[in-house]
Amino acid sequence: MAMRPLYSPQIPLSHPVLGDEEVAAVEQVLRAGQLAAGPEVRSFEAEFAAHCGARFGIAVNNGTTALELALRGLGIGPGDEVIVPSFTFIATANAVCMVGARPVFADIDPVTMCVSAATVAPLLSSATAAIIAVHLYGHPAPVDALAALCSKHGCALVEDSAQALGTRWRGRHVGTTGSAGVFSFYATKAVTTGEGGMLITNDPELSERLRMLRNHGAREVGMHLGVGTNARMSEIAAAIGRVQLRGLEARNEARRVHARAYDQALAGVVEHPRCAPDAVHAQHQYTIQVDDRPRLLAALERASVGYGLYYPRPCHMQPAFARERPSLPHTERAAARVVSLPVRHDLAEAERDTVIAAVRRGARE
Repeated sequence: MAMRPLYSPQIPLSHPVLGDEEVAAVEQVLRAGQLAAGPEVRSFEAEFAAHCGARFGIAVNNGTTALELALRGLGIGPGDEVIVPSFTFIATANAVCMVGARPVFADIDPVTMCVSAATVAPLLSSATAAIIAVHLYGHPAPVDALAALCSKHGCALVEDSAQALGTRWRGRHVGTTGSAGVFSFYATKAVTTGEGGMLITNDPELSERLRMLRNHGAREVGMHLGVGTNARMSEIAAAIGRVQLRGLEARNEARRVHARAYDQALAGVVEHPRCAPDAVHAQHQYTIQVDDRPRLLAALERASVGYGLYYPRPCHMQPAFARERPSLPHTERAAARVVSLPVRHDLAEAERDTVIAAVRRGARE
Protein backbone atom coordinates (compact mmCIF):
# COMPACT_ATOMS: atom_id res chain seq x y z
CA MET A 1 0.00 0.00 0.00
CA ALA A 2 1.01 3.64 -0.34
CA MET A 3 2.59 5.51 2.56
CA ARG A 4 0.14 6.71 5.19
CA PRO A 5 0.50 8.90 8.24
CA LEU A 6 1.83 7.16 11.33
CA TYR A 7 -0.52 9.18 13.53
CA SER A 8 -4.29 8.98 14.04
CA PRO A 9 -5.70 12.17 12.53
CA GLN A 10 -8.94 13.70 13.71
CA ILE A 11 -9.87 14.18 10.06
CA PRO A 12 -9.10 10.83 8.41
CA LEU A 13 -8.29 10.54 4.74
CA SER A 14 -10.81 7.75 4.26
CA HIS A 15 -12.78 5.09 6.09
CA PRO A 16 -15.46 2.56 5.24
CA VAL A 17 -19.00 3.80 5.83
CA LEU A 18 -21.44 1.00 6.65
CA GLY A 19 -24.90 1.30 8.11
CA ASP A 20 -28.04 -0.53 9.15
CA GLU A 21 -28.88 -1.56 5.58
CA GLU A 22 -25.60 -3.42 5.19
CA VAL A 23 -26.07 -5.07 8.59
CA ALA A 24 -29.59 -6.18 7.63
CA ALA A 25 -28.35 -7.54 4.27
CA VAL A 26 -25.66 -9.60 6.00
CA GLU A 27 -28.13 -10.89 8.59
CA GLN A 28 -30.47 -11.99 5.82
CA VAL A 29 -27.68 -14.02 4.19
CA LEU A 30 -26.72 -15.61 7.49
CA ARG A 31 -30.31 -16.56 8.24
CA ALA A 32 -30.76 -18.00 4.74
CA GLY A 33 -27.74 -20.23 5.33
CA GLN A 34 -26.24 -20.08 1.81
CA LEU A 35 -22.86 -18.38 2.14
CA ALA A 36 -21.35 -19.07 -1.30
CA ALA A 37 -22.39 -19.26 -4.96
CA GLY A 38 -25.90 -18.05 -4.34
CA PRO A 39 -28.45 -15.44 -5.39
CA GLU A 40 -26.68 -12.44 -3.83
CA VAL A 41 -23.60 -12.91 -6.02
CA ARG A 42 -25.69 -13.38 -9.15
CA SER A 43 -27.79 -10.31 -8.38
CA PHE A 44 -24.74 -8.20 -7.60
CA GLU A 45 -23.12 -9.21 -10.88
CA ALA A 46 -26.21 -8.27 -12.87
CA GLU A 47 -26.80 -4.99 -11.04
CA PHE A 48 -23.17 -3.93 -11.26
CA ALA A 49 -22.93 -4.70 -14.99
CA ALA A 50 -26.16 -2.78 -15.61
CA HIS A 51 -24.86 0.20 -13.63
CA CYS A 52 -21.77 0.33 -15.84
CA GLY A 53 -23.61 -0.39 -19.08
CA ALA A 54 -21.89 -3.73 -19.64
CA ARG A 55 -23.43 -7.08 -20.65
CA PHE A 56 -21.68 -9.29 -18.10
CA GLY A 57 -20.33 -9.01 -14.56
CA ILE A 58 -18.10 -11.60 -12.91
CA ALA A 59 -17.64 -11.18 -9.15
CA VAL A 60 -14.35 -12.28 -7.57
CA ASN A 61 -12.57 -12.11 -4.23
CA ASN A 62 -10.45 -8.98 -4.85
CA GLY A 63 -9.36 -6.52 -7.50
CA THR A 64 -5.86 -7.94 -7.93
CA THR A 65 -7.28 -11.37 -8.70
CA ALA A 66 -9.64 -9.72 -11.17
CA LEU A 67 -6.68 -8.21 -13.04
CA GLU A 68 -4.89 -11.54 -13.16
CA LEU A 69 -7.98 -13.39 -14.37
CA ALA A 70 -8.58 -10.76 -17.06
CA LEU A 71 -5.11 -11.42 -18.46
CA ARG A 72 -5.46 -15.19 -18.19
CA GLY A 73 -8.86 -15.03 -19.85
CA LEU A 74 -7.30 -13.16 -22.76
CA GLY A 75 -4.66 -15.86 -23.15
CA ILE A 76 -1.75 -13.70 -22.01
CA GLY A 77 1.25 -15.51 -20.56
CA PRO A 78 4.97 -16.25 -20.88
CA GLY A 79 6.67 -14.47 -23.77
CA ASP A 80 4.10 -11.68 -23.82
CA GLU A 81 4.58 -8.05 -22.87
CA VAL A 82 1.91 -5.90 -21.27
CA ILE A 83 2.27 -2.11 -21.22
CA VAL A 84 1.27 -0.63 -17.85
CA PRO A 85 1.74 2.71 -16.12
CA SER A 86 4.48 2.81 -13.53
CA PHE A 87 2.49 5.41 -11.58
CA THR A 88 -0.06 3.03 -10.09
CA PHE A 89 -0.48 0.63 -7.21
CA ILE A 90 1.92 -2.26 -7.74
CA ALA A 91 -0.96 -4.75 -8.15
CA THR A 92 -1.26 -3.67 -11.79
CA ALA A 93 2.29 -4.78 -12.57
CA ASN A 94 2.17 -7.79 -10.24
CA ALA A 95 -0.82 -9.22 -12.09
CA VAL A 96 1.18 -9.18 -15.32
CA CYS A 97 4.03 -11.06 -13.65
CA MET A 98 1.67 -13.58 -12.06
CA VAL A 99 0.57 -14.79 -15.50
CA GLY A 100 4.20 -15.07 -16.63
CA ALA A 101 4.23 -11.98 -18.86
CA ARG A 102 6.55 -8.97 -18.64
CA PRO A 103 5.32 -5.51 -17.62
CA VAL A 104 6.62 -2.66 -19.77
CA PHE A 105 6.34 0.62 -17.90
CA ALA A 106 4.89 3.69 -19.59
CA ASP A 107 4.98 7.32 -18.53
CA ILE A 108 1.83 9.30 -17.70
CA ASP A 109 0.21 12.37 -19.16
CA PRO A 110 0.88 15.13 -16.59
CA VAL A 111 -2.70 16.45 -16.82
CA THR A 112 -4.72 13.24 -16.50
CA MET A 113 -2.06 11.30 -14.52
CA CYS A 114 -2.92 8.33 -16.77
CA VAL A 115 -1.23 6.70 -19.74
CA SER A 116 -2.14 8.01 -23.17
CA ALA A 117 -1.71 6.88 -26.74
CA ALA A 118 1.33 9.16 -26.97
CA THR A 119 3.06 7.62 -23.92
CA VAL A 120 2.21 4.05 -24.92
CA ALA A 121 2.81 3.99 -28.69
CA PRO A 122 6.64 4.07 -28.54
CA LEU A 123 6.61 0.97 -26.33
CA LEU A 124 4.60 -1.28 -28.66
CA SER A 125 6.49 -4.27 -30.00
CA SER A 126 5.82 -7.60 -31.62
CA ALA A 127 5.57 -9.06 -28.11
CA THR A 128 2.90 -6.62 -26.88
CA ALA A 129 -0.21 -8.59 -26.00
CA ALA A 130 -2.12 -5.95 -24.03
CA ILE A 131 -2.22 -2.46 -22.62
CA ILE A 132 -3.58 -1.89 -19.12
CA ALA A 133 -5.05 1.59 -18.75
CA VAL A 134 -5.35 2.65 -15.10
CA HIS A 135 -7.99 5.29 -14.38
CA LEU A 136 -5.90 6.81 -11.62
CA TYR A 137 -7.55 8.67 -8.72
CA GLY A 138 -10.88 8.36 -10.55
CA HIS A 139 -9.86 10.30 -13.68
CA PRO A 140 -10.37 8.34 -16.91
CA ALA A 141 -7.58 7.46 -19.27
CA PRO A 142 -8.40 8.29 -22.94
CA VAL A 143 -9.71 4.82 -23.65
CA ASP A 144 -11.02 5.53 -27.15
CA ALA A 145 -7.57 6.52 -28.40
CA LEU A 146 -5.99 3.60 -26.57
CA ALA A 147 -8.57 1.18 -28.01
CA ALA A 148 -7.83 2.46 -31.50
CA LEU A 149 -4.11 1.91 -30.88
CA CYS A 150 -4.78 -1.63 -29.64
CA SER A 151 -6.98 -2.41 -32.64
CA LYS A 152 -4.29 -1.22 -35.02
CA HIS A 153 -1.59 -3.22 -33.25
CA GLY A 154 -3.69 -6.34 -32.60
CA CYS A 155 -3.48 -6.35 -28.81
CA ALA A 156 -6.04 -6.21 -26.02
CA LEU A 157 -7.06 -3.27 -23.84
CA VAL A 158 -7.75 -3.98 -20.16
CA GLU A 159 -9.13 -1.17 -17.99
CA ASP A 160 -7.94 -1.08 -14.39
CA SER A 161 -10.89 0.81 -12.92
CA ALA A 162 -10.15 -0.02 -9.27
CA GLN A 163 -10.31 3.68 -8.33
CA ALA A 164 -12.91 4.71 -10.89
CA LEU A 165 -16.37 3.40 -10.13
CA GLY A 166 -18.65 6.12 -11.46
CA THR A 167 -16.01 7.58 -13.78
CA ARG A 168 -17.03 8.29 -17.37
CA TRP A 169 -15.19 9.21 -20.53
CA ARG A 170 -17.20 10.89 -23.26
CA GLY A 171 -20.43 9.69 -21.68
CA ARG A 172 -19.36 6.07 -21.35
CA HIS A 173 -18.59 4.35 -18.03
CA VAL A 174 -14.99 3.25 -17.74
CA GLY A 175 -14.42 -0.48 -18.01
CA THR A 176 -16.73 -0.89 -21.01
CA THR A 177 -14.44 0.11 -23.88
CA GLY A 178 -11.68 -2.46 -23.49
CA SER A 179 -11.91 -6.24 -23.61
CA ALA A 180 -12.46 -6.24 -19.85
CA GLY A 181 -12.84 -3.75 -17.02
CA VAL A 182 -11.62 -4.50 -13.50
CA PHE A 183 -12.95 -3.01 -10.26
CA SER A 184 -11.97 -3.27 -6.59
CA PHE A 185 -14.20 -3.29 -3.51
CA TYR A 186 -11.41 -2.83 -0.97
CA ALA A 187 -12.36 -1.20 2.34
CA THR A 188 -11.65 2.38 1.19
CA LYS A 189 -13.23 2.16 -2.26
CA ALA A 190 -16.42 3.94 -3.36
CA VAL A 191 -18.24 0.61 -3.08
CA THR A 192 -16.76 -1.70 -0.48
CA THR A 193 -17.32 -5.32 0.43
CA GLY A 194 -14.27 -5.35 2.73
CA GLU A 195 -12.37 -7.25 0.06
CA GLY A 196 -13.77 -8.05 -3.34
CA GLY A 197 -13.58 -7.35 -7.05
CA MET A 198 -15.57 -7.40 -10.27
CA LEU A 199 -14.81 -7.91 -13.93
CA ILE A 200 -17.12 -6.56 -16.61
CA THR A 201 -17.10 -7.36 -20.30
CA ASN A 202 -19.34 -7.29 -23.35
CA ASP A 203 -17.76 -10.46 -24.77
CA PRO A 204 -19.85 -13.57 -23.97
CA GLU A 205 -16.96 -15.98 -24.64
CA LEU A 206 -14.58 -14.06 -22.39
CA SER A 207 -17.28 -13.89 -19.72
CA GLU A 208 -17.62 -17.67 -19.79
CA ARG A 209 -13.86 -18.20 -19.57
CA LEU A 210 -13.62 -15.83 -16.61
CA ARG A 211 -16.40 -17.65 -14.76
CA MET A 212 -14.58 -20.95 -15.25
CA LEU A 213 -11.19 -19.49 -14.25
CA ARG A 214 -12.59 -18.22 -10.93
CA ASN A 215 -14.12 -21.64 -10.19
CA HIS A 216 -11.32 -24.15 -10.73
CA GLY A 217 -12.01 -24.31 -14.45
CA ALA A 218 -15.51 -25.68 -13.93
CA ARG A 219 -18.58 -24.75 -15.92
CA GLU A 220 -20.77 -27.06 -13.88
CA VAL A 221 -20.28 -29.15 -10.74
CA GLY A 222 -17.83 -31.98 -11.35
CA MET A 223 -16.95 -30.94 -14.92
CA HIS A 224 -13.62 -29.08 -15.14
CA LEU A 225 -12.91 -27.95 -18.68
CA GLY A 226 -9.63 -26.26 -17.81
CA VAL A 227 -7.30 -25.23 -15.00
CA GLY A 228 -8.51 -22.45 -12.72
CA THR A 229 -8.47 -21.23 -9.16
CA ASN A 230 -10.86 -20.33 -6.37
CA ALA A 231 -11.54 -16.62 -6.82
CA ARG A 232 -15.22 -16.64 -5.90
CA MET A 233 -16.93 -13.85 -3.99
CA SER A 234 -18.94 -14.79 -0.90
CA GLU A 235 -22.65 -14.19 -0.50
CA ILE A 236 -21.95 -11.90 2.46
CA ALA A 237 -19.63 -9.70 0.42
CA ALA A 238 -22.11 -9.53 -2.45
CA ALA A 239 -24.96 -8.58 -0.12
CA ILE A 240 -22.92 -5.68 1.25
CA GLY A 241 -21.91 -4.64 -2.27
CA ARG A 242 -25.51 -4.51 -3.48
CA VAL A 243 -26.44 -2.07 -0.72
CA GLN A 244 -23.33 0.02 -1.32
CA LEU A 245 -23.96 0.21 -5.06
CA ARG A 246 -27.38 1.77 -4.55
CA GLY A 247 -25.85 4.83 -2.85
CA LEU A 248 -22.84 5.20 -5.12
CA GLU A 249 -23.91 8.12 -7.28
CA ALA A 250 -24.98 10.24 -4.31
CA ARG A 251 -21.66 9.55 -2.56
CA ASN A 252 -19.69 10.39 -5.69
CA GLU A 253 -21.56 13.65 -6.16
CA ALA A 254 -20.77 14.61 -2.56
CA ARG A 255 -17.08 13.99 -3.31
CA ARG A 256 -17.32 16.21 -6.40
CA VAL A 257 -18.80 19.02 -4.29
CA HIS A 258 -15.77 18.81 -1.98
CA ALA A 259 -13.40 18.70 -4.96
CA ARG A 260 -14.94 21.84 -6.46
CA ALA A 261 -14.59 23.63 -3.13
CA TYR A 262 -10.92 22.63 -2.95
CA ASP A 263 -10.38 23.76 -6.55
CA GLN A 264 -11.70 27.21 -5.73
CA ALA A 265 -10.02 27.61 -2.35
CA LEU A 266 -6.60 26.29 -3.38
CA ALA A 267 -6.29 27.92 -6.80
CA GLY A 268 -2.89 29.61 -6.97
CA VAL A 269 -1.84 28.01 -3.69
CA VAL A 270 -0.90 24.51 -4.90
CA GLU A 271 -1.14 22.63 -8.17
CA HIS A 272 -4.61 21.13 -7.90
CA PRO A 273 -5.86 18.23 -10.06
CA ARG A 274 -7.29 19.01 -13.46
CA CYS A 275 -10.15 17.24 -15.19
CA ALA A 276 -10.28 16.75 -18.95
CA PRO A 277 -13.33 18.34 -20.64
CA ASP A 278 -14.71 14.96 -21.76
CA ALA A 279 -14.28 13.35 -18.33
CA VAL A 280 -16.58 12.74 -15.36
CA HIS A 281 -14.21 12.32 -12.42
CA ALA A 282 -15.20 9.98 -9.59
CA GLN A 283 -12.88 11.90 -7.20
CA HIS A 284 -11.68 8.73 -5.51
CA GLN A 285 -8.67 10.81 -4.50
CA TYR A 286 -8.21 14.57 -4.54
CA THR A 287 -4.50 14.78 -5.22
CA ILE A 288 -2.57 18.04 -5.22
CA GLN A 289 1.09 18.57 -6.10
CA VAL A 290 3.60 20.68 -4.21
CA ASP A 291 7.33 21.34 -4.49
CA ASP A 292 8.03 21.09 -0.76
CA ARG A 293 6.05 18.03 0.32
CA PRO A 294 7.63 17.55 3.77
CA ARG A 295 6.63 21.09 4.76
CA LEU A 296 3.03 20.53 3.66
CA LEU A 297 2.81 17.18 5.44
CA ALA A 298 4.06 18.78 8.65
CA ALA A 299 1.30 21.41 8.40
CA LEU A 300 -1.34 18.74 7.81
CA GLU A 301 -0.13 16.71 10.77
CA ARG A 302 -0.17 19.75 13.07
CA ALA A 303 -3.81 20.27 12.07
CA SER A 304 -4.56 16.54 12.55
CA VAL A 305 -5.54 16.14 8.89
CA GLY A 306 -5.10 12.74 7.27
CA TYR A 307 -3.38 12.43 3.92
CA GLY A 308 -2.10 9.84 1.49
CA LEU A 309 0.89 9.58 -0.82
CA TYR A 310 -0.15 7.71 -3.97
CA TYR A 311 2.52 6.78 -5.06
CA PRO A 312 5.89 8.02 -3.74
CA ARG A 313 7.84 5.11 -5.24
CA PRO A 314 6.44 4.16 -8.65
CA CYS A 315 6.58 0.59 -9.88
CA HIS A 316 9.71 0.96 -12.01
CA MET A 317 11.61 2.20 -8.95
CA GLN A 318 10.51 -0.68 -6.70
CA PRO A 319 13.09 -3.35 -5.72
CA ALA A 320 10.78 -5.97 -7.25
CA PHE A 321 11.43 -4.42 -10.67
CA ALA A 322 15.06 -3.46 -10.19
CA ARG A 323 15.95 -4.59 -13.71
CA GLU A 324 13.50 -2.07 -15.17
CA ARG A 325 14.96 1.44 -15.34
CA PRO A 326 13.07 3.33 -18.05
CA SER A 327 13.13 7.11 -18.24
CA LEU A 328 9.71 8.28 -17.01
CA PRO A 329 10.09 11.99 -16.17
CA HIS A 330 6.39 12.80 -15.63
CA THR A 331 5.97 9.77 -13.39
CA GLU A 332 8.99 10.61 -11.27
CA ARG A 333 8.04 14.27 -10.94
CA ALA A 334 4.52 13.36 -9.81
CA ALA A 335 5.79 10.73 -7.36
CA ALA A 336 7.90 13.36 -5.60
CA ARG A 337 5.09 15.95 -5.37
CA VAL A 338 1.68 14.29 -4.88
CA VAL A 339 -0.40 14.53 -1.71
CA SER A 340 -3.99 13.25 -1.48
CA LEU A 341 -6.38 15.20 0.75
CA PRO A 342 -9.59 13.98 2.44
CA VAL A 343 -12.46 14.01 -0.05
CA ARG A 344 -14.76 11.51 1.66
CA HIS A 345 -18.44 11.85 0.92
CA ASP A 346 -19.11 12.26 4.65
CA LEU A 347 -16.50 14.99 5.11
CA ALA A 348 -18.09 17.85 7.04
CA GLU A 349 -17.80 21.40 5.72
CA ALA A 350 -15.95 22.43 8.88
CA GLU A 351 -13.48 19.58 8.35
CA ARG A 352 -12.97 20.69 4.75
CA ASP A 353 -12.27 24.23 5.94
CA THR A 354 -9.65 22.86 8.34
CA VAL A 355 -7.99 20.97 5.48
CA ILE A 356 -7.93 24.09 3.31
CA ALA A 357 -6.45 26.21 6.08
CA ALA A 358 -3.76 23.62 6.77
CA VAL A 359 -2.80 23.40 3.09
CA ARG A 360 -2.58 27.19 2.85
CA ARG A 361 -0.34 27.33 5.91
CA GLY A 362 1.85 24.55 4.57
CA ALA A 363 2.22 26.32 1.24
CA ARG A 364 3.09 29.67 2.90
CA GLU A 365 5.53 28.59 5.59
